[in-house]
Amino acid sequence: MSEKLVQIPNKFLVLLITTTVQTLVTMNVVIPAAIAPELAAMLGVKPSLIGLQIGITYFGAAALSSVSGTLVLRWGALRVSQLALILSAVGAGLMAVPSLAILALGAILCGLGYALTNPPASHLLARVTSTKDRNFLFSVKQTSVPLGGVAAGFMAPPMALAMGPQAPLIFGVALALGIALLMQPLRSNWDTDRDPQHSIKENPLQEIVIMWRELRLRYIGFVAFCFAAVQLCLTTFTVTMLVGDLDFSLVEAGVILAVLQVAGVTGRLWWGWLADRLNDGNATLLIISLLSCISAIVTTQLSTNTPHVWVYILMASFSFSAVGWNGVFMAEIARIAPVGTVSRTTGAVLMVSFTGILVGPPTFTATYALIGSYTQTFGIFALVSAAGGLFLWLLRRWEQRNYPIQ
Repeated sequence: MSEKLVQIPNKFLVLLITTTVQTLVTMNVVIPAAIAPELAAMLGVKPSLIGLQIGITYFGAAALSSVSGTLVLRWGALRVSQLALILSAVGAGLMAVPSLAILALGAILCGLGYALTNPPASHLLARVTSTKDRNFLFSVKQTSVPLGGVAAGFMAPPMALAMGPQAPLIFGVALALGIALLMQPLRSNWDTDRDPQHSIKENPLQEIVIMWRELRLRYIGFVAFCFAAVQLCLTTFTVTMLVGDLDFSLVEAGVILAVLQVAGVTGRLWWGWLADRLNDGNATLLIISLLSCISAIVTTQLSTNTPHVWVYILMASFSFSAVGWNGVFMAEIARIAPVGTVSRTTGAVLMVSFTGILVGPPTFTATYALIGSYTQTFGIFALVSAAGGLFLWLLRRWEQRNYPIQ
């Protein structure tokens, strides 16, 4: 087996494949939201109901995430990446059926596919990266999430208007299946470390238990919960805040949402580069936590009298940190995971992250209902970013005591 392991392709091909897989799976998740009015008209429901699709998708992702690492060990990282594409394709195909119930089923399958993107990607990247480039290359791969959103935003609306709301979903099906097929020749070299005898009939909560017993993984799980909750609240409620609290037009609010995506991609690349230069992912994430807190607090000072240019700058800065954390975070999981458990550890931690995604927006909505201001609600959520920073600091102190020389 040791001879086969050296046959793994160069890291940039691994990076290209893993980024492409997650971009396509994310694109299929976002397409319904990008064409919500057209899709709602086809189904005969209010557009707001289409928004529930995202929550259903993340429920599916959370459900499978805890066992995704086990599947990587049994079938191999490339095979699981192909399965992610196939589940995403089937899910997108079902969402093209003019039935709300079938759309919900398709959303769950898309979520299952989404759960199978990061563990195999982390498994492969951990094998081909070093301490000199791990954070940056993980961050490049994590740009796939906002890139998937951008792809859906540019492709889906015009295609839906020209050919109907089912067209972009069918296009997503074809693209995902086509890439899954093109990946097949790589499997013989990429999945040489799989264990066909590894049991997949395990307690689905076993990996969560392992994570909870390992103090460092427990801390990093809390960080994931906090950071994921803040990220999704920022991307979910920014447009509503701009229109409702600051009297922006819907068109200009949409432009700022696009700025958020660009800032998020830029942030992921920048923070990954910085973490490698500092050789300290934990310190980089602490800086991100601090900037997220500051941005959230400054958001409370926005009003209808605030010059729009400052709103653009603040929202871009907020996204630069609150959306830019993922790549460094994924590299940190790979760094502290016990040897041979990167995929399983990633899946377990991401289950906690998906839980943060599920809990964050409803909590934000409930908080807004109490205080009646989106800007002030973002200020309260600064505490969530601060909590993530606290767990990072506790993790750092523990490692300094137990691993004084690294």
